[in-house]
Amino acid sequence: MELRKEKQRFTYADYCTWGDDIKCELIDGEIYLMSMPTVNHQRISRRLMRKFDEHLDNKRCEVFPPLDVRLNWEKGDDTVVQPDLLVVCDPEKIDDKGCNGAPDLVIEILSPSTAGYDTLKKFAKYHAAGVRELWFVDPETKTALAHIWSNNTHSFTLYNSTDKITVGILPELTIDLKDIFQIQEEENS
Repeated sequence: MELRKEKQRFTYADYCTWGDDIKCELIDGEIYLMSMPTVNHQRISRRLMRKFDEHLDNKRCEVFPPLDVRLNWEKGDDTVVQPDLLVVCDPEKIDDKGCNGAPDLVIEILSPSTAGYDTLKKFAKYHAAGVRELWFVDPETKTALAHIWSNNTHSFTLYNSTDKITVGILPELTIDLKDIFQIQEEENS
């Protein structure tokens, strides 16, 4: 399907008519086309998904691969994003179309073509919607930047490939980035 270029602002209703042949996100009525992720991106995503999925088995919170997240749809915000991974602890937010409202945790795996968009535009939307924790995982630098919002405070920590991240919303879960980036011990010697 081809998007009508003459239209300046799109709505969630427009987005719903496009079907699966257009992979894009919609922020404030503007379309952002998405490219296919790299193999390394998918490997990192799969490893993270596995860690969260194993930990959350039979728990209230649930981890999801990319799906439509309507951050503030009820407030008339025509924004639909598809984070690489998301954790939702309120089952009422999940419906047949995806997640309606802010996930508790969002993970974006950066690529050179989307890093600016993810860390600026999407960061602002996630924060405004009430996401409690947001990670930017960078396969190139093998780092993860974790943002946490709690009690009207914002903190962030940059982790390198040999660090372990204790998940803010799930403090009993620690992710070893060596496992995620597949860092071999001899690389660290």
